[in-house]
Amino acid sequence: MKILQIIPSISLVYGGPSQMILGLSKALAKEGEDVTIITTNANGDQGQFPLDVPLQCAVEKDGYRVVYFNCAPFRRYKFSVDLLRWLWTHCGDYDVAHIHALFSPVTTMAAWICRQKGLPYILRPLGTLDPKDLQKKRGLKKIYGNLLEKANLRGSFGVHFTSQQEADVSEDFGAGINRLIVPLGVEIPDRTLDDDMIYDRYQIPRGKPLLLFMSRIEPKKGLQFLIPALQRLLNQGYDFHFVLAGANPQDRSYEAQIQTQITSSSLSDCTTITGFVTGDEKMALLQKADLFLLPSFYENFGIAVVEAIAFSTPVLISDQVYIYREIEKAKAGWICSLNEDDLVKKLMVALESGEEERQQRGLNGFNLVKQNYSWSAIARQLIEIYTKAIKNN
Repeated sequence: MKILQIIPSISLVYGGPSQMILGLSKALAKEGEDVTIITTNANGDQGQFPLDVPLQCAVEKDGYRVVYFNCAPFRRYKFSVDLLRWLWTHCGDYDVAHIHALFSPVTTMAAWICRQKGLPYILRPLGTLDPKDLQKKRGLKKIYGNLLEKANLRGSFGVHFTSQQEADVSEDFGAGINRLIVPLGVEIPDRTLDDDMIYDRYQIPRGKPLLLFMSRIEPKKGLQFLIPALQRLLNQGYDFHFVLAGANPQDRSYEAQIQTQITSSSLSDCTTITGFVTGDEKMALLQKADLFLLPSFYENFGIAVVEAIAFSTPVLISDQVYIYREIEKAKAGWICSLNEDDLVKKLMVALESGEEERQQRGLNGFNLVKQNYSWSAIARQLIEIYTKAIKNN
């Protein structure tokens, strides 16, 4: 089966939703499928240079290929005339397309081209159909959705949601969509590493519970609840060390605001701010953490949460992270309501539960990943869906 993955960008600047396509494509290739990603060289709109990649030629990677196209015109919107021209010419070379992102001009046009050329396609909205996300630029999205995306939704074989809750709450502009629920996956760690190096690398004290926030630093992540909640714990005599790991290349001012809020507070002496981490440093922090924190306002999935439990780290998340029911059922952590008081309460419960209880919940999380969130299992689910889409066409 020849599968075409279409996404505006796979730059790290845009976070986990863009990066997951790489893990998915690798897993599909391991199942014997022929996978091509087409994308742009977009790398942010805050003065960053475009990705330094060859353009309009196949770059082989982990059994699949990536074809990058110049992002022009309208760099801010990750648009590419060259990508759309290529798609118009090569649509017939593929059996099915998986289009990632709505309300993005290049994927909006890509879906239209697929319809014109008779190529069956699936849409993954990346949370953009969530009512909370639709509140951003509400008037414009209502017009855009009804005029452009409604036809794309109606013409798709189905819409790929990553959790039941995302599927339940998402708008479809009256298109009457086929709601497909397939979670995202993670690479299950196949090795451990000497994570003690993380103490010296970031001057993290030993012997204290390590609380880790590792995600994009943006308002929806709930840091405005988390920081004062941690201050209250500190004032009540709880002993811990907090690590803030993440960045936001698209909003450096908010990132700086959060850092200033921490460094000018009582948390300053018990907090390490690492910035963006990857590779062994990321693995070491996830492996060493006693509790992973993500009290988000909304997450259509929560890939950072799954990455944490893949390292047997228990989590404390809000009930607006849409896989919270799975975490709760598996007893892989603790769930809080979206308010500071309940977050403080659940932090106290998690810290007072003791190391043995946290380790058991971490192990429960690891078992959940093996059962539900391995890329190999997810790839097989999607292959079944792709096959049905082709037959339906």
